[in-house]
Amino acid sequence: MRNSSDRRKRWGIVLAGGDGVRLKPLTRYVCGDDRPKQFCSLYGGMTLLDHARRRAQRSIRAEQILFSLNRAHEDFYLRALVDCPSQRVVQPWNQGTAVAILSSLLLIARRDPNAAVAVFPSDHYYSDENAITEAVESAFDLTRRVLDSVILVGARPHGPEIDYGWIDVGESVRSRSDLFRVRTFHEKPSSAVARFLLEQGSLWNTFVMVGKVSAFLEMICSALPGFLGAFQQLPALRAPNEELRIHDALYARIPFADFSSQVLSMETARLLVQRLGPVAWSDLGDCDRAVSVLSRRGPQPAWAASWRASKPTRAVVGPQASAAAFA
Repeated sequence: MRNSSDRRKRWGIVLAGGDGVRLKPLTRYVCGDDRPKQFCSLYGGMTLLDHARRRAQRSIRAEQILFSLNRAHEDFYLRALVDCPSQRVVQPWNQGTAVAILSSLLLIARRDPNAAVAVFPSDHYYSDENAITEAVESAFDLTRRVLDSVILVGARPHGPEIDYGWIDVGESVRSRSDLFRVRTFHEKPSSAVARFLLEQGSLWNTFVMVGKVSAFLEMICSALPGFLGAFQQLPALRAPNEELRIHDALYARIPFADFSSQVLSMETARLLVQRLGPVAWSDLGDCDRAVSVLSRRGPQPAWAASWRASKPTRAVVGPQASAAAFA
């Protein structure tokens, strides 16, 4: 049990502003409309956003979790997050993960400059939720001793997946067998490179991250100089319903920025990676992958059989074929 003072220093950011374009055929089939995947219930009777919210709440107080959203999805997020308007950080449009993360980090830093922050995507599946909770708890503990590093959570790969980001790990840290330095990143590698990375013991980048708010901000400032100044000139606005809205003029003056390729890949010296235990993980970013993974998790979702019947049969390869071993 973590003491209450430790938990008061913890904050969370749930990234829920993406458009879910690649999964759109499946989410349209399941929900009957064009809602992004985070607002769709694909398994367990909850939306992917609900799963992410519950995942964050296992380590962080509910009132200290911010939700990074997109104004275009207002009809969906107002229903999903009706109980926490002041925790909704609404972007005028999708300008990339780096911008979304930075806007929420600055809000947290104003409230608690010594905060430890965990970032959670809202489109993940884990065959064992305890595994990701344990990894996040371990990373939070590390932030008390490793103040200037950001800890990534890396999943054990179960195939040469070419659509994921890979982390090439370095030496182990602090005499632990599950914590490593980061050498390089490989985003969506070729099949040959993916096979090589698999053989070398590299990890999949889940994009779950934990670190001091100051460590995150220093890393972003180093990789994207000028972004912080732009945000400080035009801070978030509070809307009539208490949600925080990012000013349109701010997004108009800064470019699209991806956190993986433009921050993490540039700042590997500031990173550590915590390896997940034996658990099946998926980002549910592709229709075939999502159907395959979710159909193996236990009772098949009600929509899965009819979806399969409506689609041409395809050979299942890579992690889709072997994920059952971890389920």
